[in-house]
Amino acid sequence: MIKNPKRIKTLFYILGVFGLLFWIGFRINALVMQNNQQVFNMARDVQENGTPVQVIVAKNASGVLHEPITIEKNRAYVTGNRVGLFRTGQKIGDGKIASVSQNIDLDTGMYVIKTKNVPDGLQYVEYTRNGYFVPVYAVVDGNVFVSENGVATLRKVIVAHSDADVALITQGLHDGDIVILSKVSAGEMVRVTESNEK
Repeated sequence: MIKNPKRIKTLFYILGVFGLLFWIGFRINALVMQNNQQVFNMARDVQENGTPVQVIVAKNASGVLHEPITIEKNRAYVTGNRVGLFRTGQKIGDGKIASVSQNIDLDTGMYVIKTKNVPDGLQYVEYTRNGYFVPVYAVVDGNVFVSENGVATLRKVIVAHSDADVALITQGLHDGDIVILSKVSAGEMVRVTESNEK
């Protein structure tokens, strides 16, 4: 038997009021915390801080390029505009160039390159040049993008040679220029996320 039902009823009311106040406090605290959270907005971030880009810092240096050449029985034929890339002693895989003709072969209209210990098929001759080496995809129609004061700026360059991976730039870049490797548009604000010396 309940001895004092009025007291129990009052106790339930008090517990209910405390429970309701606790729940209201919990919800207010959750809303305050939610409003204080910084929600990442990529569009706003790009607008305020610039498009994140990967870059290289240009540096005039010596580097190796690879020129394709097709060998058959230790002999290859190249056009006049390519013959200047080949020199006696240049490495081709485990072999080398034995000689480069100075005169056009009258039968083919091309220059003859003789090799030593080079297997038949497509091979690559290594040659060293000086200049600015950038990934070949960074050059579009003879231009590269550079970051000038955080703005993507189109720069006209002269590509002397290129292979499948890199382009050798001989004019248009200077030591310390920040060459943008990511896709951007002229005048776009940029910020560097990754930089490699070149």
